Amino acid sequence: MSDHVSDRLSVEALGRLRAALAAHGITLPSLDLHLPSYAGTSATPPLIALGNCNLATARRLTEALAGER
Repeated sequence: MSDHVSDRLSVEALGRLRAALAAHGITLPSLDLHLPSYAGTSATPPLIALGNCNLATARRLTEALAGER
């Protein structure tokens, strides 16, 4: 990881997102930093790639976002 502030913020946000999803029983296996934006020289923070998920995970995400448990 680079020492750039926006990179650190993105990595921290990624960790918080993983933890929040896990608290709802949700795992997105391909959740990670978007490598092209992370490797770029832009002044904006790297993107966070949510990735693909199966039907069960999509339903669980929908329930969590709707406040259901």
